[in-house]
Amino acid sequence: MSILRHVNILGSLRCFSSSGPQILRTGDILRQSRIFSDEDIIDYSKVSHDSNPLHFDAGVAQNSGFEDRLVHGMLVAALFPRIIASRFPGAIYVSQSLQFKCPVYVGDEVRGEVQAVNIRESKKKYMVKFLTKCFKSGELLVIDGEAIAILPSLTLD
Repeated sequence: MSILRHVNILGSLRCFSSSGPQILRTGDILRQSRIFSDEDIIDYSKVSHDSNPLHFDAGVAQNSGFEDRLVHGMLVAALFPRIIASRFPGAIYVSQSLQFKCPVYVGDEVRGEVQAVNIRESKKKYMVKFLTKCFKSGELLVIDGEAIAILPSLTLD
């Protein structure tokens, strides 16, 4: 997993290695990628009870104007709490807004990103506002949003 930190207003990025503790700062971007499989769709459908045929029947999806079966949008958006919780165990997700921009199909590689844009300390915990984005095919934006999480620490695991 890479951690990128903006170091000047020209947009240069500096990569940090995993040696030594890193502290989350405003502007930091955390990323993870994932390819969604048929099994992911089935498992998510079982848990969510979302059995919309757009996720299971290519013909229905194509008749609705899509190229193929869709990955559930909320399954793709689950990358955001995964990214945060994997780096900050004990994080509490407070809110999330989402705008679905483009479909994600089974087999697409999706890159989720969360960027810290505001950090406030309160009672030895940290309220952090993140910009949240998912991309496929390089830079095609598929989900855009914002999240707020309470972090027990700003130290990245």
